[in-house]
This record gives sequence, structure tokens and C-alpha cells, in this order.
Amino acid sequence: MSLLLNIIWLIFGGLIMGLAWFLAALLAAISIVGLPWAASCLRIGMFTLMPFGHEAVDRRLLTGREDIGTGPLGTIANVLWLVTLGIPLALGHLAAAVACAVTIIGLPFAWQHLKLAGISLWPVGTEVVDIGVADAARRRAAFF
Repeated sequence: MSLLLNIIWLIFGGLIMGLAWFLAALLAAISIVGLPWAASCLRIGMFTLMPFGHEAVDRRLLTGREDIGTGPLGTIANVLWLVTLGIPLALGHLAAAVACAVTIIGLPFAWQHLKLAGISLWPVGTEVVDIGVADAARRRAAFF
């Protein structure tokens, strides 16, 4: 089922927004300073192409500890990202969500675009994993 949804997703804006993420990765990688953002863009760009069956989660949830991308430096990196490339990508996902929400069949795709719009604003420290892995990490975090 995920494969079918992902194929339809590409038609409903996934391909265009995936390419936008790859363009953002290219722009970030032009300078050496932007390489951490480029890595996040590539990871989320792949997620944008095939979102069904996967989920983006905070890396702290997966590892149980803070690292450079989830700590204070990650926050600074995300603020810089937000004012440079984050807002345009989020607006692109919001526009695609509105276009998808016009029809009932497009509602699941609109929801995916809205989730990706949120990720567009704060990508550093986010990992893309299978839904089962994300659920297991949430259960483990709730247990401790």
C-alpha cells in the first residue's frame, strides 16, 4: 500500500518538492559552512520523494541522548536555516497542501505536505526512519 501511495504522491507535488529540497541541498553545499544543512536537505529530500511508510523524528528520541545537531548548536543551525531556506520550502509545501486539499482523494497528500512544511522549518537534528522504528523509539522513551 505504501508503494502505491508513494507513486501517487509523486504526482501530487512530491516530485516537485523533492526537487526543491535537492536544489536547497545544492545551494547549501556551495559553501563549506552549509554542508550540515546540505546533509539534512538530502535526507529530507529523499523522504519527500517517498514519505509513506517513513517518519521524521527527533534524533534525541532515537538515541536517547543529545548530540551536536539536537543541542544548542543544532538550535542555532535551525534558526539560520529558518531565515534562509526554511521559509521558502515550508511555503512550497503549504501551497501544495492547499492544492491537494481541494479534493477528498488529495487529503492524505495534503497532510503529508503539512508535516513536511513543519520539518522544513526545523530540519537539523531530524532523522527519517521506518514507521515501526519511530513507534518503538516512542514506546521506549515513554517507558523511561
